[in-house]
Amino acid sequence: MNYADFMASLARGELPHVFLLAGEEPYYIVRAEEAILRRLLPDESERADALVRYEEMPPMPALAESLETIPFFTEKNVVLVHGASLFGGGKKKEAAEESDAPAQKDTNADALCELLADLPLSTYAVFTLHAKPDKRKKIYKAVEKSGRILESEALRPWTIEPWLNARLREMGRAMHPRARAFFLNITGMMQTVSLEFLDRQLEKLMLYTDEKTFTEDDLRAAFSEMPEVSVFALMDAVNARDCARALTLLARCMADGVHFTVLLALLTRNTRQLWQAKRLLARGTPLRGLGAAMKLNPFIGEKLGRSAQGFRESTLESVMLVLADADYLMKTGQAGEELLEDAVIRLCKS
Repeated sequence: MNYADFMASLARGELPHVFLLAGEEPYYIVRAEEAILRRLLPDESERADALVRYEEMPPMPALAESLETIPFFTEKNVVLVHGASLFGGGKKKEAAEESDAPAQKDTNADALCELLADLPLSTYAVFTLHAKPDKRKKIYKAVEKSGRILESEALRPWTIEPWLNARLREMGRAMHPRARAFFLNITGMMQTVSLEFLDRQLEKLMLYTDEKTFTEDDLRAAFSEMPEVSVFALMDAVNARDCARALTLLARCMADGVHFTVLLALLTRNTRQLWQAKRLLARGTPLRGLGAAMKLNPFIGEKLGRSAQGFRESTLESVMLVLADADYLMKTGQAGEELLEDAVIRLCKS
């Protein structure tokens, strides 16, 4: 069950007695855990007696005792287990399969299955795992059958907008189209998207301005310390064919520790998108239709198209070849970062 469906399900009817919150995006796991605890134990003062918390998978006897304990001072007994490794896969499982020794992990899983199938009516178990669970396991299927599972998949830059829309609604704010395009461009340049980090940046924006609509200037101020902002500014300068500014920003990115492979990949993607936009325009695609054709935000697509109009197709094609050579030469140690400078100069001057 994805995050939106999972959170909606918490507001409907009675809750199951077993939950598994697992996946590569910790942001969703933490928020789901908080929501479950608010529903089960709305009075936080009650948690001291009703909540048993483990920060890693405990020994099975200890877990069994916690799950089978009947509460005395509260109506519920909630057992929260972080790092529930029994639900994951990995090298230990492979080693156990190759060995003739009994698979201790499978034995524990079987024991847990029996416990979860016969929980006291007052007991609720919540397991979290910051990794993909192994859906083939008996314990996973047991929770899937009688409980509820959150699949917390990592977000990618091209899937970030629904999260942004939902978060803005929660905050009671809006985002100007130019600010939205800036945000999507920045996240598009991230190697990994951390929702926790982005959430903090949006919270910072609320402290920065009382306006109901965030502007591009607001976002630039809040995100100013991110290396991705310099990278975005570099691509902007390249697309504007401002050679002096582009070279200055390239030097700043390298000084900030942005690895050459990241810069190379982003320059290649940017050049490929310019070339694609150029060809689409030549075939009659209108500027406002580029976003849909290229699967980009409409504003970003239109802006990219306007930039593409200033480049010759032959220049974009030749720079793509230069960047392909640079990838090989830089990775094999036959050349250095000067190849990035050469590509920027070719783009801006040709």
